[in-house]
Amino acid sequence: MEAALTRQVAAGASAQTIAAIACAAWQRVDDALSPIVGRQGVAALFKRSLHLAQAKHPKLAAVATADTSPGDFSALHAVLASQSGADAAALNTAVLTAFRDLLYSLIGAALTEQLLTPVWAPSYTDAPAQDHPT
Repeated sequence: MEAALTRQVAAGASAQTIAAIACAAWQRVDDALSPIVGRQGVAALFKRSLHLAQAKHPKLAAVATADTSPGDFSALHAVLASQSGADAAALNTAVLTAFRDLLYSLIGAALTEQLLTPVWAPSYTDAPAQDHPT
């Protein structure tokens, strides 16, 4: 996922595009983990990850304090879309890293990677614009 966002930034993607890709990835995370830990569980992990990431990225505070329901990433989308493309990618990467590290501490690296690698693998929406066939 991080590599896909980096490619998008290098291709000149707008923050709106970065926000859409990031939130689609978070929706896939929610869909994949909800059957295992429940929607409330995923929401709690996401909120904790935001709390951890905002220590170095205060712009995430608005997302961390937003009153959203589980699986609702609209507050993240709004914050990411209001940044530059590079800043949006950096903010999302900080949350992704905190989320992954939190799961590592709870269930171990191997299981975390087994659960998240398919979810964070680049999809067709993550491909840079110049990679589309003409």
